[in-house]
Amino acid sequence: MGKSSCGITVLRIVVGAVFLAHGAQKLFVYHIAGVTALFSHIGIPLPALSAIVVSLVEFVGGIALVLGVATRMAAVLLAIDMLVAILAIHLKNGFFMPMGYEFALTLLAANICLLLTGAGCASVDGLLGKKS
Repeated sequence: MGKSSCGITVLRIVVGAVFLAHGAQKLFVYHIAGVTALFSHIGIPLPALSAIVVSLVEFVGGIALVLGVATRMAAVLLAIDMLVAILAIHLKNGFFMPMGYEFALTLLAANICLLLTGAGCASVDGLLGKKS
């Protein structure tokens, strides 16, 4: 276990926690109805289905990253989530927060990194001997 492998673990856990929190917020605070209403308002296609998919990808994907389970699969789904968020919502607002794409771009890049490197040290994938 090298330093870079453990560094990836820190990235994986933090990015996973961010997505877990956002997914939990969508599921348990805004609820699917609230996310659907938002998606309808901003013109996301199939807003009810999209709300379910996005909420579950962020919540379950966040858990997967925190634990280091199916890391590459979770990372690719979360990267797609952020790419769509950038293109559909944030790009028109420029780079800077609060509505710009800088945060979504950072999460996109982090997930691409996890997709390319895998879970790092201290992961369920590692314990199972998988190269995810």
